[in-house]
Amino acid sequence: MARLLYTGITSLDGYVADTGGRFDWSVPDEEVHAFVNEVERPIGTYLYGRRMYEVLSVWETLGGEGEPDVMREYADIWRSADKVVFSSTLPEAAVTARTRIEREFHPGRIRAWKAEADRDLSISGPHLAAQALRSGLVDEVQLFVSPVAVGGGNRFLPDGLRVDLELLDERRFGNGVVYLHYAVVGRQ
Repeated sequence: MARLLYTGITSLDGYVADTGGRFDWSVPDEEVHAFVNEVERPIGTYLYGRRMYEVLSVWETLGGEGEPDVMREYADIWRSADKVVFSSTLPEAAVTARTRIEREFHPGRIRAWKAEADRDLSISGPHLAAQALRSGLVDEVQLFVSPVAVGGGNRFLPDGLRVDLELLDERRFGNGVVYLHYAVVGRQ
């Protein structure tokens, strides 16, 4: 059975974007990006909300000649995986290959995908991930904490959710980013 991983880059105060929707403070340097590539390499399917898909769809064309090696490598990893976009408004996923649209979030369907998959699944976008966390679908949480507090915005974890975690790994990078990797061990 494959795992469902929730991975993201956050501010120290737990936001993936600030109140203006900006996340320029989260752009990884080369060392962090190379590590992200290793974290993402086992992913066979990405599950996205519409907004996260629109942000990440640039990887369909990004990472060409002249780009840094870590960007080209990530683009290859991203393009080789399947993508499922959960959206009731996106008319089609014509922007990227290996992409399909799901109109509604069905926990049972995701459980079936996990049971059938031979590679891990990743869920991105805090609103979609909140549904998966509340449904008990997320097996592991991986976050890259950036050395910045943004004071508000779009939270990595939803309010009102209790999830017990077990630390599996941690790493500190030269630019002050800290990687934290947890297993989900319980919910209340």
